Amino acid sequence: MIITIEDKQFDTKSITQLYPAAVVKTGYEDETTQVSLEWIEVEAKGKVELVGYGLFVHLGEDEKHTFMFDTKEEMDAAAGRIAAQLQK
Repeated sequence: MIITIEDKQFDTKSITQLYPAAVVKTGYEDETTQVSLEWIEVEAKGKVELVGYGLFVHLGEDEKHTFMFDTKEEMDAAAGRIAAQLQK
Protein backbone atom coordinates (compact mmCIF):
# COMPACT_ATOMS: atom_id res chain seq x y z
CA MET A 1 0.00 0.00 0.00
CA ILE A 2 1.25 3.48 -0.86
CA ILE A 3 0.63 6.30 1.61
CA THR A 4 1.32 10.00 1.19
CA ILE A 5 2.77 12.15 3.96
CA GLU A 6 2.85 15.81 3.05
CA ASP A 7 4.37 15.68 -0.47
CA LYS A 8 6.15 12.29 -0.27
CA GLN A 9 4.89 8.82 -1.04
CA PHE A 10 5.93 5.70 0.86
CA ASP A 11 5.27 2.01 0.34
CA THR A 12 4.11 0.71 3.72
CA LYS A 13 6.13 -2.49 3.09
CA SER A 14 9.32 -0.38 3.32
CA ILE A 15 8.42 1.48 6.53
CA THR A 16 10.17 0.02 9.57
CA GLN A 17 9.12 2.80 11.97
CA LEU A 18 6.54 5.58 11.85
CA TYR A 19 6.11 7.66 14.99
CA PRO A 20 5.35 11.14 16.35
CA ALA A 21 7.66 12.98 18.74
CA ALA A 22 8.35 16.40 20.16
CA VAL A 23 11.62 18.06 19.16
CA VAL A 24 13.58 20.03 21.77
CA LYS A 25 16.89 21.85 21.93
CA THR A 26 19.63 19.91 23.72
CA GLY A 27 21.38 23.01 25.03
CA TYR A 28 24.42 22.45 22.82
CA GLU A 29 24.56 25.03 20.01
CA ASP A 30 21.61 24.41 17.63
CA GLU A 31 21.42 20.67 18.31
CA THR A 32 17.98 19.12 18.76
CA THR A 33 16.66 15.74 19.81
CA GLN A 34 13.38 13.86 19.79
CA VAL A 35 11.47 13.18 22.99
CA SER A 36 8.21 11.38 23.62
CA LEU A 37 4.97 13.32 23.51
CA GLU A 38 4.09 12.04 26.98
CA TRP A 39 7.36 13.33 28.43
CA ILE A 40 6.98 16.77 26.88
CA GLU A 41 3.39 17.10 28.15
CA VAL A 42 3.89 15.68 31.65
CA GLU A 43 7.51 16.00 32.75
CA ALA A 44 9.08 18.81 30.74
CA LYS A 45 6.85 21.77 31.57
CA GLY A 46 9.17 24.78 31.44
CA LYS A 47 12.32 22.64 31.59
CA VAL A 48 13.24 22.48 27.91
CA GLU A 49 12.96 24.64 24.81
CA LEU A 50 10.42 23.11 22.45
CA VAL A 51 11.35 23.47 18.77
CA GLY A 52 8.24 21.79 17.35
CA TYR A 53 6.65 18.45 16.64
CA GLY A 54 7.54 15.84 14.07
CA LEU A 55 6.43 12.71 12.34
CA PHE A 56 9.37 10.42 11.67
CA VAL A 57 9.45 7.71 9.01
CA HIS A 58 12.26 5.13 8.94
CA LEU A 59 12.85 3.01 5.87
CA GLY A 60 15.21 0.30 7.01
CA GLU A 61 18.39 1.17 8.86
CA ASP A 62 19.71 4.01 6.74
CA GLU A 63 16.89 6.18 5.44
CA LYS A 64 14.86 8.53 7.63
CA HIS A 65 12.34 11.20 6.67
CA THR A 66 11.28 13.94 9.06
CA PHE A 67 8.12 16.02 8.77
CA MET A 68 8.15 18.99 11.15
CA PHE A 69 5.17 20.97 12.45
CA ASP A 70 4.95 24.12 14.55
CA THR A 71 2.11 22.86 16.71
CA LYS A 72 0.90 19.55 18.10
CA GLU A 73 -2.46 20.20 16.43
CA GLU A 74 -0.82 20.39 12.99
CA MET A 75 1.08 17.16 13.67
CA ASP A 76 -2.08 15.44 14.94
CA ALA A 77 -3.93 16.49 11.77
CA ALA A 78 -1.15 15.00 9.60
CA ALA A 79 -1.22 11.80 11.66
CA GLY A 80 -4.98 11.66 11.15
CA ARG A 81 -4.50 11.92 7.38
CA ILE A 82 -2.05 8.99 7.55
CA ALA A 83 -4.49 6.94 9.64
CA ALA A 84 -7.29 7.61 7.15
CA GLN A 85 -5.12 6.31 4.31
CA LEU A 86 -4.27 3.16 6.27
CA GLN A 87 -7.94 2.43 6.97
CA LYS A 88 -8.87 2.27 3.28
